[in-house]
Amino acid sequence: MSLLTESRPSVTIREIVDSTGLAKTTVIRLVQTLEQNGLLWATSHGYTAGPGLWRWAHLANRSWEVPPETRQLMRDLAATHRETVNLYVTRDISRVCVAQEESPQALRHVVRVGDELPMWAGASSKVLLRDAPPALLARVAASSPWGQSHIATLRTWLDDAAATGFATSDGEREPGLSAVAVPVTGRSGPVVAALCLSGPTMRFTPGRVAEFVESLKVAAARMSETGFDHPLAR
Repeated sequence: MSLLTESRPSVTIREIVDSTGLAKTTVIRLVQTLEQNGLLWATSHGYTAGPGLWRWAHLANRSWEVPPETRQLMRDLAATHRETVNLYVTRDISRVCVAQEESPQALRHVVRVGDELPMWAGASSKVLLRDAPPALLARVAASSPWGQSHIATLRTWLDDAAATGFATSDGEREPGLSAVAVPVTGRSGPVVAALCLSGPTMRFTPGRVAEFVESLKVAAARMSETGFDHPLAR
């Protein structure tokens, strides 16, 4: 199923065999089972996504959708500051994008909803890890290019973010990319999400960053007050 992409909407039995290394008889049996359940559809060009996926897609969309108030706040931020707005939640040692409003500018930063990004760098990671236990920080550091020595850097970042109420990053994960993030908290106080503005470093001047921080904090406070809710944030 993962072989199907926007650039390759259908695959043949031969392509599945070559990509997976499975025996042809095994592939045929699995494909037939998926087709019987409506998850694949046979065409003259091969197999494509089946109608049964529509039901699953609808269920996933309803489960992953953020509250309407949150979506509107993100739209307002993108329209006001003309930079991409992302909302991330923690998933083990990764952060997952659960909502996004793209910048209207041609040069912009885009992350697809559902993408998982590493936690060892980035403004959003610095606020998401605020309440992280030492064991989780150690695992995040171990997943970084610097290994366990990265723990000291992580702790410095987290202390700074906790003291100021926001975090920034400049080219930590991707050269030329900057971001500003603030925490969204649950009703009982812990961080449940990170609200972030990101874009080309050349547009993230100190003056604009200060404006971003102010707007992000206001929006995040409203999200926290209404009780931010998402399956991965529970």
